[in-house]
Amino acid sequence: MNATIAFYQQLGFEKVMSVPEEGNYDWAMMRNGEVNFMFQTFKSLGDVLPEVNRNDGGSLLFYIRLKAIRPFHDSIKSKAKVLVELNKTFYGATEFSIVDNNGYVLTFAEDEA
Repeated sequence: MNATIAFYQQLGFEKVMSVPEEGNYDWAMMRNGEVNFMFQTFKSLGDVLPEVNRNDGGSLLFYIRLKAIRPFHDSIKSKAKVLVELNKTFYGATEFSIVDNNGYVLTFAEDEA
């Protein structure tokens, strides 16, 4: 969890709340502008929601729309593994994709003028 918080802080997110407030976290809320993520350890969910696990596999991709994608891309491209470089899609969005420290894909997009 602490590594996840540190990774997202490199992307400009701030820790808004956490349990506990300091130390080895079980839960944290991170925010960057209007984007909020909540992260929670599997261990802390075990007794309440044992169905939440990675035993059965699956994938997840976050699609995040933002403004000023080019400066944001420039500020994080050396801090995360870029999977798809900044490009203009056939549907008109400017996008790029990274992978976070847990293997989740984040695609950032903007409809540039």
